[in-house]
Amino acid sequence: MDSGLRSCTIPSPIGELLLVASSKGLVQVFLPSSKGVPATNEERHDPSAHCLPAARTQLHDYFNGTLTAFDLPLDVTGSDFQQHVWAALREIPYATTISYGEIASRVGADPRTASRAVGLASGSNPIAIVVPCHRVIGADGDLTGYAGGIHAKRWLLDHEAKVAGTVLF
Repeated sequence: MDSGLRSCTIPSPIGELLLVASSKGLVQVFLPSSKGVPATNEERHDPSAHCLPAARTQLHDYFNGTLTAFDLPLDVTGSDFQQHVWAALREIPYATTISYGEIASRVGADPRTASRAVGLASGSNPIAIVVPCHRVIGADGDLTGYAGGIHAKRWLLDHEAKVAGTVLF
């Protein structure tokens, strides 16, 4: 049975990325250190799959410093709360950081009680880099968990700061 999903791998400065797409859009971006598993075991590795050429091109341009905002069709599944958090993540400007509490406020939740839920939603973001959960940091400014590892989160933030000519830390 064909799940309708296609995947491809692309090289990046933080390691090989696995992209998974449906006919509607990008479903997942797996970082080298991700502990999850792809959407399905039945996907076909097919670099010409719908939206994968655009995803490959835009990620390449992001890593080369010529793209600061992604414009890709997405096909992500999650709870209403997760969808709200992921939408708020997409609104974080390039080369800036924001706390989990600030994201909680943006989605209409109490930052004193919802920061952990935001962290969990951010941590379950299936489309790393494109939905920039790496831009979310602890209230004290510390880098906190990231599916690709703290080293990848730091690299992404340092890369964006360098491209934008800013200093984040």
